[in-house]
Amino acid sequence: MSTFALKLTALVLMLLDHIGYYLVPPLSSPGLYLLLRTLGRGAYPLFLFCFAQGYAHTRSRKKYLLRLYLAGVFMAFFALWVDTAFPTESGFGNHNIFVPMLLAGLVISTVETAQNDRKKGLWMAGGIFALQLAYFIIGHMPPFRSLSGDILTGFLPNLAVNEYGITFILLGVAMYFLRDKPGALAAAYLLFCAYQFSEPDSGIQFFMVLALPLILRYNGEKGPGMKWFFYIFYPLHTFWLFYLANFIPV
Repeated sequence: MSTFALKLTALVLMLLDHIGYYLVPPLSSPGLYLLLRTLGRGAYPLFLFCFAQGYAHTRSRKKYLLRLYLAGVFMAFFALWVDTAFPTESGFGNHNIFVPMLLAGLVISTVETAQNDRKKGLWMAGGIFALQLAYFIIGHMPPFRSLSGDILTGFLPNLAVNEYGITFILLGVAMYFLRDKPGALAAAYLLFCAYQFSEPDSGIQFFMVLALPLILRYNGEKGPGMKWFFYIFYPLHTFWLFYLANFIPV
């Protein structure tokens, strides 16, 4: 499968997951809700794998990271706008996959730089640490402390506070460094899935294991472009599902 095919598969799984999240009541339709949310567990690992491949082959990592950062900032503003313009009891939700991808890219570049230039690598690691410190300092300042952590991390990406947490950032780093070693990648991925199963509040995340056969079918091809389609589809589909769930009578 090409990168495009994997992204398209991830997009469909993400859509099913969000349909379950927004439109299927877990109490009245528990079976359908569980099925959709279970299928959705494969979405982000596929996107993360495609990110790792793209980061390895991009012409400009600076532009790639800047694009992810700007997308994360946009999603933070977008979530603020939705919650302000369309207030609901449960809110719009935390949808910002760009932040953990951005942080994974920063960690990857820091590790690779340190391998060739230890001093420069330490400076880059210090920059990541300073970013984490800025998150907590600015987050306690009067104009910003009213923001939720999920919103603030869109502007000041935080390793611990983001949609998928630091564990998935580490998974993205592992996917990058093991991208040419399918056996080792599969073993690391299975261990990661087992760890998710052991977590009391995220056992369903274990079913991300369903994405592994698709990852192992990656053929090294990019496929069609359409990268902006995925950036545009992400906020649009979350908003419309949110709007349908809260403002369209059924």
